[in-house]
Amino acid sequence: MSNALTIGDFSKATHLSIRTLRHYHQIGLLEPTDVDPDTGYRRYATEQIPAAQVIRRFRALDMPLDDIQAVLSAPDLRTRDHLIAAHLARMEAGLARTQQAVASLRDLLEHGTAPAAIGHRSVQATPAAVISEDVGVADVLLWYQGALGELRATLAAQHIRADGPPGGMFADELFADEYGRATVFIPCHGRIRPMGRVTPTTVPAAELATIVHEGPHDEIDRAYGTLAAHVAEHELAVDGPLREYYLVGPGDTAEEGAWRTEIGWPIFATGTTG
Repeated sequence: MSNALTIGDFSKATHLSIRTLRHYHQIGLLEPTDVDPDTGYRRYATEQIPAAQVIRRFRALDMPLDDIQAVLSAPDLRTRDHLIAAHLARMEAGLARTQQAVASLRDLLEHGTAPAAIGHRSVQATPAAVISEDVGVADVLLWYQGALGELRATLAAQHIRADGPPGGMFADELFADEYGRATVFIPCHGRIRPMGRVTPTTVPAAELATIVHEGPHDEIDRAYGTLAAHVAEHELAVDGPLREYYLVGPGDTAEEGAWRTEIGWPIFATGTTG
């Protein structure tokens, strides 16, 4: 095998470390052309250098190894190009989130937390269709979107109209332990037949200190912080899940800047708050 390279020379030729090459061999991503049965020494063909260079560039773009394997084994150019385009789209979405986070951080550092109007609301016990599950905090936004879509579809199938904006209730553990009970509900009257994850319930009454967050949910922590500071200084907080009411949300418009979410913090109403 005159055109074969030792793993050391192949490492130098491709700028992939020996450790990385061994790992790629183990997972079947880039296998050597020959492995000595006695010594275990690996040898690579010079024809494998372009494949190694492709892999290195995909990894520089943070493409997962499973996706790289799928690209390299794609049966045709159309499938390969589709896989690459999908990864580039994910990168662009990640870049947009990074740019948004940078802009938010710069605004926070330069302007601090802007004053916001704090309200108070007495919520009566309300019949509703709900989905309630234990979820991780990293997944709660996607879970909420899926649950809300399922609730709306179920009510539409049963010809039941909503009596108000959808809402959510989130247990303390979801924030403190990054895993806990999340509930999404749509207020409605009428006999709801359980279907899939959807069940009927009554959302309990509560006294709430409220604040309205305008914009995407990624920025909602700032409104939470303002509301928490107000409650700590001016209210008597009580145990109970935090609430959100989605006055304008993804189901109403794709324009995230137009979203309006009312956050409710459970309090003990003394009769002196307006």
